[in-house]
Amino acid sequence: MSMKDYLAVFQRRRKLILLTAVGLLTVSLVLAFLWPPTYKSTATILIEEQEIPSDLVRSTITSYADQRIETIKQQVMSRTTLWKLVEQFGLYEAERKNSPAEEVVRRFIKDIEVEVISADVVDKRTQHATKATIAFMVAYQNRSPELAQKVANELASLFLGENLKSRERQAQEATSFLQQEAENLEKHIGAIDEKIATFKHRAQGALPELMSLNQQLLNQAERELTDLDQQIRSYEERKTYLEGELATIKPNTPILSVTGERILDSNERLRALRAEYAGVAANLSAEHPDVIKMKQEIEALEKETGQPSDVDEVSKRLVDAQAALASDLERLGSEHPDVLQSRRKIASLEQEVQRVKSVTRKLPALRPENPAYINLQAQLNSATSSLEALRKTRVEVKRRLQEYATRLERAPGIEPEYLVLMRDRDTSAQKYQDIRSRLLEAKVSEGLEVQRKGERFSLIDPPALPEKPFKPNRLAIVLLGVVLAVGGGVGSGALVESLDRSIRSPEQLVSLTQQFPLAVVPFMPNEEDFSRARMRGRLF
Repeated sequence: MSMKDYLAVFQRRRKLILLTAVGLLTVSLVLAFLWPPTYKSTATILIEEQEIPSDLVRSTITSYADQRIETIKQQVMSRTTLWKLVEQFGLYEAERKNSPAEEVVRRFIKDIEVEVISADVVDKRTQHATKATIAFMVAYQNRSPELAQKVANELASLFLGENLKSRERQAQEATSFLQQEAENLEKHIGAIDEKIATFKHRAQGALPELMSLNQQLLNQAERELTDLDQQIRSYEERKTYLEGELATIKPNTPILSVTGERILDSNERLRALRAEYAGVAANLSAEHPDVIKMKQEIEALEKETGQPSDVDEVSKRLVDAQAALASDLERLGSEHPDVLQSRRKIASLEQEVQRVKSVTRKLPALRPENPAYINLQAQLNSATSSLEALRKTRVEVKRRLQEYATRLERAPGIEPEYLVLMRDRDTSAQKYQDIRSRLLEAKVSEGLEVQRKGERFSLIDPPALPEKPFKPNRLAIVLLGVVLAVGGGVGSGALVESLDRSIRSPEQLVSLTQQFPLAVVPFMPNEEDFSRARMRGRLF
């Protein structure tokens, strides 16, 4: 088609094209000038890093800023919080009368805008360029500029307050969790310590960790036992030697006369008189003057020396006399004078034994006077006491030796259970120390959040009272309406023309019939056509 054909199409469809274009333009103009204005108030909140370097104090809040912003957004834009704002500022009165609360809240959410502001920064850990959230904007749009400012200011306050509460809550929850874990581990360690203490008490020193010590103690006890055996043998030999030496020395010192002859002392005279008395008593009667005199002399010497007759010596003489009597009875008969004499001697010795026993219980033992005897007696007593002490020590060492051997035998059997307890104790103690160190860091981090020294939101651009409407953009609507009017008019004319199957040119006839026309008769308007043209001109 040539330009002439396009002009012809426009000529034929100009009414439809113009009506469509004028209608669309009218609609766009009405929309542009009758759409009520909407005002938007925006607050800019800066995300500031913590004041104290993170190398010194590490915060327990590890989430990224955009994640926290999204979390706070969900908390602030909850149905309960937004409905309070709707009632507080009297928003959407018409919608509240005709729509449910959910619809009103959804409309409120649509009017709220949260936009994150990012910037290119260098990561301190990797030293690579990356995107980081440095701020975000909170905006609200409303037909009233005053309401837009007030609601935007309230939303910014909610974001700031919720951030502080969220960070404090997270820090406190971290501290509380670590505190609870530390207490649980402390109880667990206490229970393990009780089990270990009970196990050690039951093991009685047979612990695997004490095997080397028990072996050393066992060797030491064996050496002590060997030394004690040698000492005991030495003291036994010394005791035997001292007893032999002591038997050869008299307790009292001998007395010599002027001529050098030995004078019997009281003890010796007493023993001599006792021996002589046994023979005299066998030959003479008890009432004989010699017997009475000898008996009185013996009693006087006993009082003088303080020692009665030796019971063992008298008993020995009694046994000998009884043996001699038995021999005489078999040889001489019961009526022989020697047998009668032996019987009287035995009776006398029996009386002597009874008397000596009664006197021995009453009189204390005599103290020796010979220095050599006293010295040997002291050495013998010392050797005897040392020997008894060494024997008691040997019994104790023998007991300890058996105890150490028993420990070494029991150690391999109880080692697995003991190692399980100790591994559990070591692991729990290490974990407890780790939890305690983290708890201290969490408490410092909690103080950082409570004192507002950590990462925080700072309002750097508070919501201002909007002077110009945010929407609609009337000029853009008008320009868009013009474009749509032109496009709509041209499009409608082209659509109708494409649907029209009429033949309007010789070229169309040739393309259809493949034959050339003989002549072309032009359109010849009549008077009625001229009248309609004049009427359209007047109307236009």
